[in-house]
Amino acid sequence: MATYLDKIVAHHRARAAADTRDLEELISATAVLPATRGFRARLESEGLDRLAVVAEIKRRSPSKGDLNPGLDPAVLARIYETCGATTMSVLTDSPHFGGSVADLQAARGACGLPVIRKDFTVDARDVCDTRLMGADCVLLIAAALSESEMSAFHSVATKVGLDVLVEIHDEAELEVAIAVGATLIGVNQRDLATFAVDHERALRMASKMPPGVVRVAESGVRDAGDARNLRDAGYHAVLVGESLVTSGDVCASLRALRVS
Repeated sequence: MATYLDKIVAHHRARAAADTRDLEELISATAVLPATRGFRARLESEGLDRLAVVAEIKRRSPSKGDLNPGLDPAVLARIYETCGATTMSVLTDSPHFGGSVADLQAARGACGLPVIRKDFTVDARDVCDTRLMGADCVLLIAAALSESEMSAFHSVATKVGLDVLVEIHDEAELEVAIAVGATLIGVNQRDLATFAVDHERALRMASKMPPGVVRVAESGVRDAGDARNLRDAGYHAVLVGESLVTSGDVCASLRALRVS
């Protein structure tokens, strides 16, 4: 039976297969762009004294449906910046998460925070698109890519000036991330096959990451208690979406996550 991840990745691979653009031309087009805002550096710096927060702009999810479909990405971005977010994550997948490139550009244009494009990168041209649309960091999901794809996409991202967040779920995927030279690694507590959250996964994986890696815990972070557990385990940052976009007080919810 096909999982959520299988269906989503299949959709993106079909789109990539129909893309006839020349990769080298896209890489060349990125050369004239201004420098990025330093996504990884911001997390590393702010994560020294307090847990950094990657605040996510997320309209819906495949498993839970609508979360906040009418949100204004520019307004939310300004709230995130004012209330202590370190960086932002913006969904650009439309069919499954209700996101868009327009959401990312509106959010980034409204504040000074570095932004990661949250999407399913399955082609080197996706990496270039991430840079061209104005993002500062690209997401590479180990569970969705072969080792050769991970290596190739990581190399292209570095070439075009993007930071790279490599998302993993277990020890085998961590080995792949380390092998490609990842220095920013996220542990997704949500199983992308079932979408169930396992809070023990991030705690288990933290100690297995080598020195020099900026550690990010993703998904299922609900409150200050979760944030404290992850900080104590050695994480520099958490990526939080659902609990923020559905909060009655976004500012208070965000500030509560910045534990020291």
